[in-house]
Amino acid sequence: MRAVRRAIEFLFTKALRSRLGIALAIGVLVVGVLGAARLVSGLGDPQAGLSQPSEPITTVDPTTGDDGVVGSTTPPSPVTRPGAPPPEQIADRFTTAWLGGGRVGAEEWHASLRQFSTPELTEELAGADPTGVPAERTTGEPSLRPRTEHFVEVLIPLDSGRLRLELVAPDGQWLVDAVDWERT
Repeated sequence: MRAVRRAIEFLFTKALRSRLGIALAIGVLVVGVLGAARLVSGLGDPQAGLSQPSEPITTVDPTTGDDGVVGSTTPPSPVTRPGAPPPEQIADRFTTAWLGGGRVGAEEWHASLRQFSTPELTEELAGADPTGVPAERTTGEPSLRPRTEHFVEVLIPLDSGRLRLELVAPDGQWLVDAVDWERT
């Protein structure tokens, strides 16, 4: 405020003593007062005053063209290349190898997982310690959740939680692409 007052005093006393000078001084004063009022009232936020939606904006019809999760009443059937194992079998083999980590060395454990994993997952698991696997055995049947013809999710109940695997098959050969474990 002190800077605004000095600018006004300068305009009135030394600069222009004309109508133009007075108009400029009043403009500076109004802008300064309005700016101070905005800051005091909390409107200093650049987003303040903008209308913001109360819910997410949907840019597509949620009942058509989705990934099979929202609008589809029948989940898509996973597509497997002839002669290749289906996703349930790959998930079972991966889970068996994953749970066997405490009984074999790290190198052998990584090799057993590699044959059922995408290159990206193999790279992510490269530094994993097999003794850190938080479960020892499965406690029920896996649950397959097809999302698209080439992407499925498999949930496997374990003695200390649940293993969630994401499998992909862009060419019909199923591989585990993501591993997530949650304690129950």
